Amino acid sequence: MQEIEISGQMIRLGQLLKLGGVVESGAGGKDLLAAGVVLVNGRVENRRGRQLHDGDVVEAGEWELRVSARG
Repeated sequence: MQEIEISGQMIRLGQLLKLGGVVESGAGGKDLLAAGVVLVNGRVENRRGRQLHDGDVVEAGEWELRVSARG
């Protein structure tokens, strides 16, 4: 599992997918979400704008990312 540290309290799902290296662009994230293969805390998610907070876990194929908020 890859820990993704964020500076604020929240990050949007599309941003996290790019930051974690799962996709290279917003369009790639949109396609991945439309395919229904992204899970947030074990549930299928298709909204790029979904807000993620400290401790949330995102899975996409072989990728597993955990949000870690600083401070």
